[in-house]
Amino acid sequence: MQDILKDICIYAVPLLLAVVSHEVAHGWVAEKLGDPTARLLGRISFNPLVHIDPVGTVIIPLALLVTNAPFLFGWAKPVPVQFHRLHGGRKAMAWVALAGPLTNLMLAAVSALVYRLVVFLFSVGAASGVPGLLLHPLYHMARFSVVFNLVLMAVNLFPVPPLDGGRVLMGFLPRTLALHVARLERYGMVIVLVFMVTGWWGYVLRPVVNLFARILL
Repeated sequence: MQDILKDICIYAVPLLLAVVSHEVAHGWVAEKLGDPTARLLGRISFNPLVHIDPVGTVIIPLALLVTNAPFLFGWAKPVPVQFHRLHGGRKAMAWVALAGPLTNLMLAAVSALVYRLVVFLFSVGAASGVPGLLLHPLYHMARFSVVFNLVLMAVNLFPVPPLDGGRVLMGFLPRTLALHVARLERYGMVIVLVFMVTGWWGYVLRPVVNLFARILL
């Protein structure tokens, strides 16, 4: 139990920061492109309480942590966006969708810098005494933040609506092809579940996550 509580303390901060920043980015870009819905509903905020999804932000991550799952995943409540209010049509929708994964990539890069700094401090012997009490959890938090943000980015870029990758495709493909992609939306989450249950998800995610992790770490 003590180890689980320690893991929760280490993982909760980067997990919440990743999922909340992802949604805030969607809302912020949507507002810049003409839709203030997220702002009016108080969703462009880093207060995690306004973004927490009981299942995606609490139950699923805890269950994966307790069962020692090989990966940790979660999500926040989606920020509402009224796409018809955006200036720029389908391309504006694509930029709103892309904002979330790009934010996760940015957080992964910043976390990698923190990770490298901590490793450097370890190498020069600064991890003893009181500094070590801070550096050891920071080391694990930064490393987890890199991987979790990359997983969140890769999952959301999966090219099936309603995931962000599907929205990006719908925004930049020619209209005829975009309509074909849009028709997949009703089956989108079923497709995602099939990939997860069958293990195909790993073949999609692992190469992307490993590539960026090698670059950053």
